[in-house]
Amino acid sequence: MNKKEFVINDLLSKIYQNHFRDGKLPTERELAALYRVSRYTIQESIKKLKNMGMVKVVQGSGIFINKNLQASPLIYNSLTENPYSSITSKVIELQKVPAGTEDQQIFGITSQDEVWVYQRLRIVNYQTTQIELSRLPVSLFPILTYQDAEHSIQSYVKKHKYTISHYLNTYEAIALNQQQATLLQQKRKSPAMKISSRGILNDGTIFETSEIIAIDYRCTYLSAFNNEHHKRRIH
Repeated sequence: MNKKEFVINDLLSKIYQNHFRDGKLPTERELAALYRVSRYTIQESIKKLKNMGMVKVVQGSGIFINKNLQASPLIYNSLTENPYSSITSKVIELQKVPAGTEDQQIFGITSQDEVWVYQRLRIVNYQTTQIELSRLPVSLFPILTYQDAEHSIQSYVKKHKYTISHYLNTYEAIALNQQQATLLQQKRKSPAMKISSRGILNDGTIFETSEIIAIDYRCTYLSAFNNEHHKRRIH
């Protein structure tokens, strides 16, 4: 682990340990002395924490910890640690197709209904890092354009006055097949992460299913200790 990553992880740990009880981090100069690194390393570390939504920097006042950080167990992953300005999407497929058996079961629709299917590449800092294949029911979203699919789907859903509740995600380590490797500019059988996801609205309706193939995927979670679950596992 390089110095910057160590500083980021250690500050994250201290933030969640409530180490900075006044809600404010030490100054850049103090952090540089504490970790025995350059001011530049501290500035880059704070920039990353800011992009994650962990802190906000008030010029002339200091570095403040954002409130309500424990509302979500996900602290950050390889995509969310980057600002939207450094992420672009390229749609390589968009079509409307009849609902298949799985679509009908997942979305609670019939064989007479249709779903949108789109595939896009996610590009971070000019490097293609993910392939995303998603499906949305036409009954919820009558119109979906290439421009819609190139931008934030969460913003698209909110534009339709829906409220997103949560996502159910499943992670699986895989090896890239030839098609995936070509799109991601990697060698066939290179390691990757497959993330299968269902997006759920406040009323329990599933509005999207997606399958993401990601290279160089990392994520950090805050996990509460479940004592009852622990007892069940040891008996």
